[in-house]
Amino acid sequence: MIHVLQSQLLFVRDIQSVDTKGVEPLRSIRDETEAGMEEATVGVEQLQDILSQEVALGRSRRPRRQKQMEKAPAEVDGWSPLQTASQTIGPYFVVRSGKNKTR
Repeated sequence: MIHVLQSQLLFVRDIQSVDTKGVEPLRSIRDETEAGMEEATVGVEQLQDILSQEVALGRSRRPRRQKQMEKAPAEVDGWSPLQTASQTIGPYFVVRSGKNKTR
């Protein structure tokens, strides 16, 4: 354990001894090439679908996003969760739980 700690301290000292004059500090990890910046930029074309869902309401005409009604997962996949249940009562699952009483 002491050997590992010593090797880690040597590594830290070696890193600290590197001359970093004239090197700008790293602000974040991202692709700063022209292509990377272009890919990360969000334009109006990409937001057009979301912006079309907004409605101006109120005296100041502040934009509000309309709520979308999405299909329930059962309707989307054609899968009924009740089919996998061992017991059902009407539209409900039956859950049997409790501690076994052994005396």
